[in-house]
Amino acid sequence: MIHYIIRRCLYAVPLLLGVNVLTFVLFFVVNSPDDMARMQLGQKHVTEQAVQNWKHQHGYDRPLLWNDAKSGLERITDTIFYRKSVGLFLFDFGISDSGRNIGADIGQRMWPSLALAIPSLLVGLMVNITVALLMVLFRSTYLEFGSIVLCVILMSISSLFYIIGGQFLIGKLLKLVPISGYDTGLEAIKFLILPVLISVIAGIGSGARWYRTLFLEEVEKDYVRTARAKGLSEPRVLFKHVLNNAMIPILTGVVVILPLLFMGSLIMESFFSIPGLGSYTIDAINRQDFAIVRSMVFLGSALYILGLLLTDISYTLVDPRVRLS
Repeated sequence: MIHYIIRRCLYAVPLLLGVNVLTFVLFFVVNSPDDMARMQLGQKHVTEQAVQNWKHQHGYDRPLLWNDAKSGLERITDTIFYRKSVGLFLFDFGISDSGRNIGADIGQRMWPSLALAIPSLLVGLMVNITVALLMVLFRSTYLEFGSIVLCVILMSISSLFYIIGGQFLIGKLLKLVPISGYDTGLEAIKFLILPVLISVIAGIGSGARWYRTLFLEEVEKDYVRTARAKGLSEPRVLFKHVLNNAMIPILTGVVVILPLLFMGSLIMESFFSIPGLGSYTIDAINRQDFAIVRSMVFLGSALYILGLLLTDISYTLVDPRVRLS
Protein backbone atom coordinates (compact mmCIF):
# COMPACT_ATOMS: atom_id res chain seq x y z
CA MET A 1 0.00 0.00 0.00
CA ILE A 2 2.92 2.35 0.73
CA HIS A 3 4.11 2.10 -2.88
CA TYR A 4 0.58 2.80 -4.09
CA ILE A 5 0.31 5.93 -1.92
CA ILE A 6 3.72 7.21 -3.08
CA ARG A 7 2.77 6.61 -6.72
CA ARG A 8 -0.52 8.48 -6.30
CA CYS A 9 1.30 11.39 -4.63
CA LEU A 10 3.69 11.58 -7.58
CA TYR A 11 0.74 11.55 -9.99
CA ALA A 12 -0.64 14.55 -8.11
CA VAL A 13 2.30 16.81 -9.04
CA PRO A 14 1.53 17.14 -12.79
CA LEU A 15 -2.20 17.41 -11.99
CA LEU A 16 -1.62 20.32 -9.61
CA LEU A 17 0.75 21.94 -12.09
CA GLY A 18 -1.90 21.69 -14.82
CA VAL A 19 -4.58 23.17 -12.55
CA ASN A 20 -2.22 26.00 -11.63
CA VAL A 21 -1.43 26.78 -15.28
CA LEU A 22 -5.11 26.71 -16.23
CA THR A 23 -6.06 29.00 -13.34
CA PHE A 24 -3.26 31.39 -14.24
CA VAL A 25 -4.21 31.57 -17.93
CA LEU A 26 -7.95 31.98 -17.26
CA PHE A 27 -7.39 34.71 -14.69
CA PHE A 28 -5.05 36.76 -16.86
CA VAL A 29 -7.21 36.32 -19.95
CA VAL A 30 -9.90 38.26 -18.06
CA ASN A 31 -7.67 40.61 -16.02
CA SER A 32 -4.38 42.21 -16.98
CA PRO A 33 -1.91 43.27 -14.26
CA ASP A 34 -2.87 46.88 -15.08
CA ASP A 35 -6.55 46.12 -14.33
CA MET A 36 -5.56 44.48 -11.05
CA ALA A 37 -3.47 47.52 -10.09
CA ARG A 38 -6.32 49.96 -10.78
CA MET A 39 -8.75 47.76 -8.82
CA GLN A 40 -6.43 47.50 -5.83
CA LEU A 41 -5.53 51.21 -5.85
CA GLY A 42 -9.25 51.92 -5.81
CA GLN A 43 -9.05 55.40 -7.25
CA LYS A 44 -11.00 56.92 -10.12
CA HIS A 45 -8.05 58.62 -11.77
CA VAL A 46 -5.02 56.43 -11.22
CA THR A 47 -1.80 57.69 -12.76
CA GLU A 48 0.34 55.46 -14.92
CA GLN A 49 3.20 55.90 -12.48
CA ALA A 50 1.02 54.65 -9.60
CA VAL A 51 0.07 51.59 -11.64
CA GLN A 52 3.70 50.82 -12.45
CA ASN A 53 4.68 51.27 -8.79
CA TRP A 54 1.96 48.84 -7.64
CA LYS A 55 3.00 46.25 -10.22
CA HIS A 56 6.63 46.54 -9.17
CA GLN A 57 5.78 46.22 -5.46
CA HIS A 58 3.66 43.09 -6.02
CA GLY A 59 5.83 41.40 -8.66
CA TYR A 60 3.49 41.91 -11.62
CA ASP A 61 5.99 43.94 -13.67
CA ARG A 62 7.43 40.80 -15.27
CA PRO A 63 6.19 38.87 -18.35
CA LEU A 64 3.44 36.34 -17.64
CA LEU A 65 4.91 33.02 -18.81
CA TRP A 66 8.04 33.68 -20.88
CA ASN A 67 10.73 36.36 -20.49
CA ASP A 68 12.46 37.08 -23.84
CA ALA A 69 14.75 39.64 -22.21
CA LYS A 70 16.52 36.94 -20.19
CA SER A 71 18.57 33.92 -21.18
CA GLY A 72 18.68 30.29 -20.11
CA LEU A 73 16.41 29.19 -17.29
CA GLU A 74 15.70 32.79 -16.34
CA ARG A 75 13.38 32.98 -19.32
CA ILE A 76 11.06 30.75 -17.27
CA THR A 77 12.00 31.63 -13.70
CA ASP A 78 11.86 35.43 -14.14
CA THR A 79 8.13 35.43 -14.91
CA ILE A 80 4.97 36.11 -12.92
CA PHE A 81 3.86 32.48 -13.24
CA TYR A 82 7.03 31.00 -11.81
CA ARG A 83 7.44 33.54 -9.01
CA LYS A 84 3.82 33.17 -7.92
CA SER A 85 3.61 29.37 -8.28
CA VAL A 86 6.70 27.84 -6.68
CA GLY A 87 5.59 28.58 -3.12
CA LEU A 88 2.21 26.90 -3.68
CA PHE A 89 3.79 23.45 -4.00
CA LEU A 90 5.28 23.99 -0.53
CA PHE A 91 1.90 25.30 0.69
CA ASP A 92 3.45 28.72 1.18
CA PHE A 93 0.57 30.89 -0.05
CA GLY A 94 2.40 34.18 0.48
CA ILE A 95 0.84 37.61 0.72
CA SER A 96 -2.37 38.65 -1.01
CA ASP A 97 -2.49 41.57 -3.43
CA SER A 98 -4.18 43.58 -0.69
CA GLY A 99 -1.29 42.88 1.72
CA ARG A 100 -2.79 40.14 3.93
CA ASN A 101 -1.10 36.88 4.93
CA ILE A 102 -3.09 34.23 3.03
CA GLY A 103 -1.91 31.32 5.18
CA ALA A 104 -3.00 33.11 8.35
CA ASP A 105 -6.35 34.00 6.79
CA ILE A 106 -6.94 30.36 5.80
CA GLY A 107 -6.04 29.19 9.31
CA GLN A 108 -8.50 31.65 10.81
CA ARG A 109 -11.38 31.18 8.38
CA MET A 110 -11.30 27.39 8.09
CA TRP A 111 -13.02 26.97 11.48
CA PRO A 112 -16.29 28.74 10.60
CA SER A 113 -16.35 26.74 7.34
CA LEU A 114 -15.87 23.46 9.20
CA ALA A 115 -18.43 24.46 11.84
CA LEU A 116 -20.99 24.78 9.06
CA ALA A 117 -19.89 21.94 6.79
CA ILE A 118 -19.37 19.07 9.26
CA PRO A 119 -22.87 19.17 10.88
CA SER A 120 -24.42 19.63 7.44
CA LEU A 121 -22.63 16.52 6.17
CA LEU A 122 -23.27 14.28 9.18
CA VAL A 123 -26.91 15.22 9.72
CA GLY A 124 -27.60 15.16 6.00
CA LEU A 125 -26.00 11.73 5.64
CA MET A 126 -28.04 10.22 8.47
CA VAL A 127 -31.30 11.76 7.20
CA ASN A 128 -30.72 10.73 3.59
CA ILE A 129 -29.79 7.13 4.46
CA THR A 130 -32.71 6.77 6.87
CA VAL A 131 -35.21 8.15 4.34
CA ALA A 132 -33.77 5.92 1.61
CA LEU A 133 -34.00 2.79 3.79
CA LEU A 134 -37.60 3.63 4.70
CA MET A 135 -38.42 4.05 1.01
CA VAL A 136 -36.94 0.60 0.32
CA LEU A 137 -38.77 -0.84 3.33
CA PHE A 138 -42.09 0.40 1.93
CA ARG A 139 -41.19 -0.31 -1.72
CA SER A 140 -43.96 -0.98 -4.20
CA THR A 141 -46.44 0.95 -2.06
CA TYR A 142 -48.08 4.36 -2.39
CA LEU A 143 -45.79 5.59 0.39
CA GLU A 144 -42.73 4.90 -1.76
CA PHE A 145 -44.38 6.48 -4.81
CA GLY A 146 -45.25 9.61 -2.82
CA SER A 147 -41.70 9.78 -1.43
CA ILE A 148 -40.19 9.59 -4.91
CA VAL A 149 -42.47 12.38 -6.14
CA LEU A 150 -41.55 14.49 -3.12
CA CYS A 151 -37.83 13.87 -3.74
CA VAL A 152 -38.17 14.95 -7.38
CA ILE A 153 -39.96 18.12 -6.26
CA LEU A 154 -37.24 18.87 -3.70
CA MET A 155 -34.55 18.32 -6.33
CA SER A 156 -36.29 20.65 -8.77
CA ILE A 157 -36.26 23.64 -6.42
CA SER A 158 -33.27 25.97 -6.54
CA SER A 159 -31.08 26.09 -3.45
CA LEU A 160 -31.51 29.87 -3.45
CA PHE A 161 -35.24 29.36 -2.78
CA TYR A 162 -34.45 27.25 0.30
CA ILE A 163 -32.05 29.89 1.59
CA ILE A 164 -34.29 32.90 1.04
CA GLY A 165 -37.44 31.03 2.11
CA GLY A 166 -35.76 29.71 5.26
CA GLN A 167 -34.42 33.12 6.23
CA PHE A 168 -37.86 34.70 5.70
CA LEU A 169 -39.94 32.00 7.45
CA ILE A 170 -37.70 30.84 10.31
CA GLY A 171 -35.56 33.94 10.80
CA LYS A 172 -37.92 36.84 10.11
CA LEU A 173 -41.49 35.59 10.71
CA LEU A 174 -40.98 33.01 13.48
CA LYS A 175 -37.81 34.69 14.84
CA LEU A 176 -36.46 31.34 16.05
CA VAL A 177 -32.85 31.98 15.03
CA PRO A 178 -30.88 34.96 13.62
CA ILE A 179 -31.24 35.50 9.88
CA SER A 180 -27.48 35.85 9.38
CA GLY A 181 -24.23 36.58 11.18
CA TYR A 182 -21.64 34.65 13.15
CA ASP A 183 -20.05 34.59 16.59
CA THR A 184 -17.27 32.66 18.30
CA GLY A 185 -17.57 29.79 20.78
CA LEU A 186 -20.95 28.34 21.74
CA GLU A 187 -22.67 31.53 20.62
CA ALA A 188 -21.99 30.41 17.04
CA ILE A 189 -24.53 27.56 17.36
CA LYS A 190 -27.57 29.82 17.07
CA PHE A 191 -26.15 31.24 13.81
CA LEU A 192 -25.43 27.76 12.38
CA ILE A 193 -28.81 26.09 13.02
CA LEU A 194 -30.59 27.70 10.07
CA PRO A 195 -27.89 27.16 7.39
CA VAL A 196 -27.39 23.54 8.53
CA LEU A 197 -31.15 22.91 8.45
CA ILE A 198 -31.44 24.39 4.97
CA SER A 199 -28.45 22.36 3.72
CA VAL A 200 -30.03 19.14 4.98
CA ILE A 201 -33.48 19.86 3.50
CA ALA A 202 -32.03 20.98 0.16
CA GLY A 203 -30.03 17.74 -0.11
CA ILE A 204 -32.75 15.25 0.82
CA GLY A 205 -34.18 14.93 -2.70
CA SER A 206 -31.01 13.94 -4.52
CA GLY A 207 -29.38 12.16 -1.55
CA ALA A 208 -32.32 9.93 -0.65
CA ARG A 209 -32.92 8.93 -4.27
CA TRP A 210 -29.26 8.01 -4.79
CA TYR A 211 -29.06 5.92 -1.61
CA ARG A 212 -32.40 4.27 -2.46
CA THR A 213 -30.91 3.12 -5.77
CA LEU A 214 -27.93 1.60 -3.94
CA PHE A 215 -30.12 -0.22 -1.45
CA LEU A 216 -32.50 -1.55 -4.13
CA GLU A 217 -29.54 -3.20 -5.89
CA GLU A 218 -28.60 -4.92 -2.64
CA VAL A 219 -32.02 -6.20 -1.54
CA GLU A 220 -32.25 -8.63 -4.47
CA LYS A 221 -28.94 -10.37 -3.74
CA ASP A 222 -28.57 -13.88 -2.38
CA TYR A 223 -27.30 -12.92 1.08
CA VAL A 224 -30.44 -10.85 1.66
CA ARG A 225 -32.67 -13.78 0.69
CA THR A 226 -30.65 -15.98 3.04
CA ALA A 227 -31.10 -13.49 5.89
CA ARG A 228 -34.87 -13.41 5.29
CA ALA A 229 -34.95 -17.23 5.14
CA LYS A 230 -33.32 -17.31 8.57
CA GLY A 231 -36.32 -15.42 9.92
CA LEU A 232 -34.81 -11.96 10.34
CA SER A 233 -37.26 -9.09 10.21
CA GLU A 234 -37.21 -6.81 7.14
CA PRO A 235 -36.05 -3.72 9.12
CA ARG A 236 -33.17 -5.76 10.60
CA VAL A 237 -32.20 -7.05 7.17
CA LEU A 238 -32.19 -3.53 5.74
CA PHE A 239 -30.62 -1.55 8.58
CA LYS A 240 -27.95 -4.17 9.36
CA HIS A 241 -27.06 -6.37 6.39
CA VAL A 242 -28.03 -4.22 3.40
CA LEU A 243 -26.60 -1.03 4.93
CA ASN A 244 -23.28 -2.71 5.75
CA ASN A 245 -22.86 -4.11 2.25
CA ALA A 246 -23.68 -0.76 0.62
CA MET A 247 -20.91 1.00 2.52
CA ILE A 248 -18.39 1.09 -0.36
CA PRO A 249 -20.45 3.33 -2.68
CA ILE A 250 -21.53 5.39 0.35
CA LEU A 251 -17.90 5.86 1.35
CA THR A 252 -17.03 6.81 -2.22
CA GLY A 253 -19.42 9.72 -2.03
CA VAL A 254 -18.56 10.78 1.50
CA VAL A 255 -14.76 10.46 1.66
CA VAL A 256 -14.27 12.38 -1.59
CA ILE A 257 -16.06 15.44 -0.25
CA LEU A 258 -14.48 15.31 3.23
CA PRO A 259 -11.41 17.41 2.29
CA LEU A 260 -13.61 19.82 0.34
CA LEU A 261 -15.56 20.59 3.53
CA PHE A 262 -12.51 22.58 4.49
CA MET A 263 -13.07 24.91 1.52
CA GLY A 264 -16.45 26.08 2.76
CA SER A 265 -19.70 26.75 0.93
CA LEU A 266 -19.61 29.72 -1.43
CA ILE A 267 -23.38 30.35 -1.44
CA MET A 268 -24.23 29.51 2.17
CA GLU A 269 -21.44 31.55 3.69
CA SER A 270 -22.22 34.54 1.48
CA PHE A 271 -25.97 34.54 2.27
CA PHE A 272 -25.52 33.95 6.00
CA SER A 273 -22.49 36.26 6.43
CA ILE A 274 -20.35 33.44 7.83
CA PRO A 275 -16.64 34.44 7.68
CA GLY A 276 -15.39 31.16 6.24
CA LEU A 277 -13.26 30.22 3.27
CA GLY A 278 -16.21 30.26 0.87
CA SER A 279 -16.96 33.94 1.48
CA TYR A 280 -13.18 34.57 1.50
CA THR A 281 -12.97 33.23 -2.06
CA ILE A 282 -16.02 35.19 -3.22
CA ASP A 283 -14.58 38.43 -1.80
CA ALA A 284 -11.23 37.73 -3.51
CA ILE A 285 -12.95 37.21 -6.87
CA ASN A 286 -14.85 40.48 -6.47
CA ARG A 287 -11.62 42.32 -5.60
CA GLN A 288 -9.72 40.56 -8.44
CA ASP A 289 -7.16 39.39 -5.89
CA PHE A 290 -5.27 36.84 -7.96
CA ALA A 291 -3.06 35.66 -5.10
CA ILE A 292 -6.04 34.49 -3.02
CA VAL A 293 -7.97 33.01 -5.96
CA ARG A 294 -4.91 31.05 -7.10
CA SER A 295 -4.22 29.81 -3.55
CA MET A 296 -7.81 28.67 -2.97
CA VAL A 297 -8.01 26.86 -6.32
CA PHE A 298 -4.70 25.12 -5.65
CA LEU A 299 -5.72 24.17 -2.12
CA GLY A 300 -9.08 22.84 -3.33
CA SER A 301 -7.37 20.72 -6.00
CA ALA A 302 -4.85 19.30 -3.51
CA LEU A 303 -7.63 18.44 -1.06
CA TYR A 304 -9.70 16.77 -3.80
CA ILE A 305 -6.74 14.57 -4.80
CA LEU A 306 -6.27 13.72 -1.12
CA GLY A 307 -9.96 12.80 -0.91
CA LEU A 308 -9.64 10.39 -3.84
CA LEU A 309 -6.64 8.76 -2.18
CA LEU A 310 -8.51 8.41 1.11
CA THR A 311 -11.41 6.85 -0.80
CA ASP A 312 -9.16 4.14 -2.23
CA ILE A 313 -7.67 3.44 1.20
CA SER A 314 -11.10 3.29 2.82
CA TYR A 315 -12.10 0.51 0.37
CA THR A 316 -9.50 -1.78 1.93
CA LEU A 317 -10.92 -1.08 5.39
CA VAL A 318 -14.54 -1.77 4.44
CA ASP A 319 -13.96 -4.72 2.10
CA PRO A 320 -10.96 -7.01 2.93
CA ARG A 321 -11.08 -8.41 -0.63
CA VAL A 322 -9.83 -5.07 -2.03
CA ARG A 323 -6.05 -4.85 -2.36
CA LEU A 324 -4.11 -1.75 -3.45
CA SER A 325 -1.01 -2.42 -5.54
